[in-house]
Amino acid sequence: MPNFDEIIFEVGEDEVDGGYCASALGYGIHTEGETIDEVRRNVREAVECYFDEGTVRPGLIRLHFVRDEVLTL
Repeated sequence: MPNFDEIIFEVGEDEVDGGYCASALGYGIHTEGETIDEVRRNVREAVECYFDEGTVRPGLIRLHFVRDEVLTL
């Protein structure tokens, strides 16, 4: 069962188009932005739109930044 006190977004670099993409864990909320600041603004806006009036909104949005590294031998 999701914790309604917070919502967690996984944020990663978009390797194809550049910028960043963010997806909420356990919810169908996805957004993107060219910069980290733009992603932050877009995440807030997406959460506000997803949890419309009359629904319980999370009090905290957590951004979990994921970075892949590939090492060759």
